[in-house]
Amino acid sequence: MQKILNLYDKVIAMVSGKFPEAIVLLFVRISLAGIFWRSARTKVEEDTFLTMSDTTVFLFQEEYGMPFPEITGLIATYAEHFLPILVVLGLFTRIGATGLFVMTMVIQLFVYPDAWWVTHIIWVALALTLMTRGAGALSLDAVLAGKRK
Repeated sequence: MQKILNLYDKVIAMVSGKFPEAIVLLFVRISLAGIFWRSARTKVEEDTFLTMSDTTVFLFQEEYGMPFPEITGLIATYAEHFLPILVVLGLFTRIGATGLFVMTMVIQLFVYPDAWWVTHIIWVALALTLMTRGAGALSLDAVLAGKRK
């Protein structure tokens, strides 16, 4: 039994190191950012970067029931482009992840309240991981932290 426990301890020590954590956090960053980036790209006119489509305004007004659809649609479009870039780069990751967490909760509470167990719980878990752990060693946050010391 002791050999099994020793082997277990060695495996845990291997996967608990700084590098494995950095890889996992990189995948978490890419996963969360990818969800919102793909959504962002559906909100803009084809072949543009940030020109919000008329369909987006219609959806925010009719399907989502958001007040001031031109403004809320624009805010969501910009946030879904800007925050994932920060998260992927690992730059101000906790701020970016907090923004995506807030967006997820707005979607959950006001747009798709039945989507918690199907979708939103995963988005929240990814965002909370980054909010609490940060971006990890493979990030611009780590570079900036090294320069501040």
